[in-house]
Amino acid sequence: MKNSIQSIRGVTDILPEQTPIWLWLESVIKQVTHSYGYQQIRLPIIEPLALFERAVGESTDIVSKEMYNFVDKSGEHITLRPEGTSSCARAVIEHNMCYNTTQRLWYQGPMFRYERPQKGRLRQFTQFGVETFGMAGPDIDAELICMAYDIFKALGVHQHIYLEINSLGTASERQTHRQQLIHYFKQHANQLDQDSLNRLNNNPLRILDSKNPAMQEMINQAPKLIDFIGEESLSHFNKLQYLLDQADINYTINPRLVRGLDYYSKTVFEWITDKLGSQATVCGGGRYDGLIELFSKKELPGSGFAIGIERLLLLIETLGLDDGINNAPDITITCESPQQNAKALLIANNIRHQLPKLQVLTDLSSNKIKRQHSRALKTDSKLIITLNDNDSVGLWYPKNNESLTVTSDLIIITISEYLNLLK
Repeated sequence: MKNSIQSIRGVTDILPEQTPIWLWLESVIKQVTHSYGYQQIRLPIIEPLALFERAVGESTDIVSKEMYNFVDKSGEHITLRPEGTSSCARAVIEHNMCYNTTQRLWYQGPMFRYERPQKGRLRQFTQFGVETFGMAGPDIDAELICMAYDIFKALGVHQHIYLEINSLGTASERQTHRQQLIHYFKQHANQLDQDSLNRLNNNPLRILDSKNPAMQEMINQAPKLIDFIGEESLSHFNKLQYLLDQADINYTINPRLVRGLDYYSKTVFEWITDKLGSQATVCGGGRYDGLIELFSKKELPGSGFAIGIERLLLLIETLGLDDGINNAPDITITCESPQQNAKALLIANNIRHQLPKLQVLTDLSSNKIKRQHSRALKTDSKLIITLNDNDSVGLWYPKNNESLTVTSDLIIITISEYLNLLK
């Protein structure tokens, strides 16, 4: 019979057997981010609706189709954040964080978009993001790309992820290209699908990102933005390529790479994989030099990227890189009879205090000892301690099927000798 209460479609639980791989991935990301000198910022989940309408763009799919919006009891229009860059920019402005300084920030947390759920795409998903403010040169763009590469390398997926880059130029350069793009697509309107027709006047740049196979040849002949960007934007893009070459990071220039948000300018990039089918983009980012000006009179350049954690985990699991990452206890303490439970608690605490790096689990189920041992083996416990009724203590190392019997006062010394085996 189906449960009467279930999670919302597109929203999943992360169960205890799944959390070790999450913790491992998060620790790797935090270590790399720390090595680059970035600081964490913790942002609210709910934001004013107007923040994303202005920053992301009302014509984007996120704002027009995917946001979770509601009116609160005071009549204010609220939304569950669909992405983190706009929230981070709002915090920088609100707290005057860039007064006579620059900022390198990172965050992680749930984002919300109303999309058709599928493998690698959820309505509540987790995003790790990095944002920088106050630095206008291509060198910070290169630093961000290097950081993303170092994260992928530390996770072991770097050989299966490929970098694509492009330049979107400035707003005025995009406007010139936009007019030519609209003119071109109107000439080929009979080849556009309904989604592209809807975007023709509001967001024609997104038509270039269409995956419709029937439109690919026509799209390939469309005016390319790179042909419309000016000397400054082109110099920025060329310097970025030079820096990536010096850093030994391979890349492909993709003139159709546009990203889905209105605030991008100049550099845009994506890290993609061919291991996840249609959900190919693992990381995306770029510059957003005009974003702050939408909410403030100050000019403040910015750039950043975001990684979808669930999609990155899916890639790790697809490649089999999650083997051996689990929450197996180092030691499980079992008891031959329930009368030994209190003693087991004391011994467990003694081990935790004297050997704090070890994870110690105490079986207090009062099941038969055979079942306790079976349960300990299923958890992949490295060492099983059994408190016997005759006050002796049995130590069993399942990996080598080694066992011995000791007295209670020798447990710590004996375990210490096993430490090299427990690692």
